[in-house]
Amino acid sequence: MFVGGTVISSVEFHGNMSLVIFMSGCPLCCRFCHNVELINDHTEVTLEEICEEIDSSKDFLDAIVISGGEPLLQTEAVKEILKYVKQLNLKTKLDTSGIYPEELDKLLKEDLIDFVSLDIKAPFEDYRHVVGEDVGEDVKNSMEIINSYGVTLETRTTVVPTLHKDEDIRKIASSVKSDIYTIQQFRNKNVLDPALEHVDNPNAVELTKLAESLKDYFDGTIKVKTAEFGAQVIN
Repeated sequence: MFVGGTVISSVEFHGNMSLVIFMSGCPLCCRFCHNVELINDHTEVTLEEICEEIDSSKDFLDAIVISGGEPLLQTEAVKEILKYVKQLNLKTKLDTSGIYPEELDKLLKEDLIDFVSLDIKAPFEDYRHVVGEDVGEDVKNSMEIINSYGVTLETRTTVVPTLHKDEDIRKIASSVKSDIYTIQQFRNKNVLDPALEHVDNPNAVELTKLAESLKDYFDGTIKVKTAEFGAQVIN
């Protein structure tokens, strides 16, 4: 399997100390991608090495997060990791772009995932404009599949000033069905498209106001995540 790195985090799975495993590879080339180094990474590790790392930290872990890249490029490897994690009675979370609904279904059928964070990069019908690939229906299908299994679902959108208007975010909020909808502050460091390095990061106060306006469009928990204020629940 190809793994770009790991990190211990207290924020990637709210309320849980987690080991985050970054699976390498992604078929998308989103201009605002902030994990650029993972797209074409070919650092190979064995399942045994990953399990050893989990074992070395398990006494103070609550959960394992499988992130990327796009983890579902390596579904079988992810499945083996999650099976091992479940044997240790740790919680599991998957971060995905949702472009492989059939692969996602395989993992959910085996009851291997407790929490999914699903990136919604644009209104479903506008994916080609924002991402460059017409995969909005695949992402929508993934959302519906996750909901059919009843696992906790967070949908989340990184707000990029040159790619998203406030009305786009409201359109997304009105169309997603999830427990949580989070809008995240775009950061102009380490992005795939160098032109975006000159785009100002969204103002944290204005982003919070935008999140507050989503209450009329989304009836679950609304969050906003910024560098200045961290993750906040909008009441």
